[in-house]
Amino acid sequence: MSTQAAAPTRREQILKEAARLFAERGFHGVGVDEIGAAVGISGPGLYRHFPGKEAMLAELLVGISGRLLTGGKRRAAEGEGAGLAPAEVLDSLIEGHIDFAIDDRPLIILHDRELDRLRDTDRKLVRSLQRQYVELWVEVVREVYPRLAEAEARACVHAVFGLLNSTPHLGRPGALPGRAATAALLHRLALGAFGGAHGVDGGANRAS
Repeated sequence: MSTQAAAPTRREQILKEAARLFAERGFHGVGVDEIGAAVGISGPGLYRHFPGKEAMLAELLVGISGRLLTGGKRRAAEGEGAGLAPAEVLDSLIEGHIDFAIDDRPLIILHDRELDRLRDTDRKLVRSLQRQYVELWVEVVREVYPRLAEAEARACVHAVFGLLNSTPHLGRPGALPGRAATAALLHRLALGAFGGAHGVDGGANRAS
């Protein structure tokens, strides 16, 4: 059976190019015609897919928050179903977030810069999805590091997200040491941060 990924839909292509352009030049620095040109269709043709730039931005930011939460829940459920130790589940959560941080850097920039441009309802939805994602991590972190109080674990999760989401500031993609090396470095740093908060080395017996 073929494992080749399905080709992106036109809608997905539009969102990818919109994210790139918004991140590079700012939301107000990009016109609908430019987004259309990037995917090979006329600007007015985009209105068959989205009513405007605001709708693209909302789908990008709500969408990635939803995908992170769904992916995190899936990893946690798969780990529990496979009988994995909590530390292994945490490793899987970290790996999933690193994939996002490396592969979707424009979305990190958009979130930091443009979140306030969303309508109140969309912004509240993003925040709700993010809170659920944080709490999923907090539960796993407290299983791995039982001496951490809930408030400490939550602060650690936010701090680790800040660390992992620093990828837009690490330099141009070509200046990084390679995807695998960057992912491995970020993984070690995340484990080190959790372990440091718990008072042990990140690679040590985390339940001790």
